[in-house]
Amino acid sequence: MDLLTANDRPGEYPPSYYAATANPFPHQPALGGEVRADVCVIGAGFTGLSAALHLAEKGYSVAVLEASRAGFGASGRNGGQIATGPRQDIRDLEKTYGPEMGRHLWEFAEEAKAVLRGRVAQHDIACDLKRGAIHGEMQARNVADAHAYAEHCRDVYDYDEVTLLDREAIRQELGTEAYQGGFLDMGAGHLHPLNYALGLASAALAAGVQIFEESRVLRVSEAAPHRVETAGGHVTCDFVIYACNGYMGDLEPKVSARVMPINNFIAATEPLDEALAQELIARDVCVADSQFVVNYYRLSADRRMLFGGGETYSYRFPRDIPGLVRPRMEAVYPQLKKVAIDYAWGGTLGITASRMPYFDALGPTRFTAGGYSGQGVAMTSLAGKVLAERVAGQAERFDTLKSLKHIAFPGGGALRHPLLVLAMSWYALRDRLGV
Repeated sequence: MDLLTANDRPGEYPPSYYAATANPFPHQPALGGEVRADVCVIGAGFTGLSAALHLAEKGYSVAVLEASRAGFGASGRNGGQIATGPRQDIRDLEKTYGPEMGRHLWEFAEEAKAVLRGRVAQHDIACDLKRGAIHGEMQARNVADAHAYAEHCRDVYDYDEVTLLDREAIRQELGTEAYQGGFLDMGAGHLHPLNYALGLASAALAAGVQIFEESRVLRVSEAAPHRVETAGGHVTCDFVIYACNGYMGDLEPKVSARVMPINNFIAATEPLDEALAQELIARDVCVADSQFVVNYYRLSADRRMLFGGGETYSYRFPRDIPGLVRPRMEAVYPQLKKVAIDYAWGGTLGITASRMPYFDALGPTRFTAGGYSGQGVAMTSLAGKVLAERVAGQAERFDTLKSLKHIAFPGGGALRHPLLVLAMSWYALRDRLGV
């Protein structure tokens, strides 16, 4: 299955709310002929654009090859949520890797948020950046552990941005009966992801980066100087960065075996009146729950409910995305039963078996990062910085992230997807049963 074309028209953004409200960004030319650069970056999403910008600031010449448009993939379609901490529970990471590594991973995650916010401020990126996130628990038995997690972050890492919420407090924050408790994290936040990606792309162009759109990479030579080939030309370079995430395909099999593409879906309602919007999310923060198939949602700048959730296990998007998302949205907010859905879209993200990001060296001069498992909005910004450090010969932070344990998804090419479907269907069933 070619995920670049299975659900989308080549060279076009999906008909999403984000695309409809995107800041202007000129269509960049396709690669033609030969281009020489110090570094070739494959993929113009958050990771690739961040890496390109950091590299340009270090004095490297950079060419970015994008199969479609800048921000076309998960970077321009996601929930826009800026999370605190690593993707896995920090307490579990401490048990697996020890307290020193746990602290490194916590600090990386905090730096990721700072890098993102710094880029927005430095380049004046208009992306509706706001602070605040609520973590909600649907099962009363899980509230104590969620509170213990927040207290652990406070006690061990001096993270004082969290307020614990009991059942009554979370009802005051969110106009729903769905949650039994949780916590409010004012150190987290949300933004318009496509406009952030396009802001990075504009900053990269201004720094001298060449971005070539509709330039799908067909082959990469293993030895340096590398030859990175597209249908229209090739880039000759000393280093290659693979920033393809869920769209890697067969380009690099080692990565594809460890970063599995899955789809998720978002619906955007018509604009809500101010009183209803205030009732639903009083502080205009983003929200996510603790289910395996997560509900995640927030208000847009024009007061639409952007509600993400729902799962399908075909690589093709369903014909009726609103019909997939609406029941989950209305289960949380019955108030939205008569509200129209103006946009609904799907996106492909990359997950790993461990749910932690996958950093690797594919040779002495080829590097990759991906597999953010639904928590990439902030981490990708740091990933680009760390990849740029690795190209520059500063390997310590890259090697720390590379040391995270990853296994290939079982089953080989033919069985990998069916086995993933089986596993995710089981966890989705547990969500529905409240187990």
